[in-house]
Amino acid sequence: MAAMDDDARPRPKGDAASLLAGEDLAPYSIDELADRIRLLEDEIARVEKHRLKAAAHRDAADALFGRKD
Repeated sequence: MAAMDDDARPRPKGDAASLLAGEDLAPYSIDELADRIRLLEDEIARVEKHRLKAAAHRDAADALFGRKD
């Protein structure tokens, strides 16, 4: 049940995505921007995979123990 305990911890303000969203992109070249887009797309895919895995785990727990609202 450590995963549930981890979920209850306070999250830091200003996560990496928030910091990236505020960054000035003007200094980057077109090639650097394309590389950045590829890296961000890879990160989105990684996060989505984890989200789907977590949802499946949650659904399995709900099926076994019943949903807590």
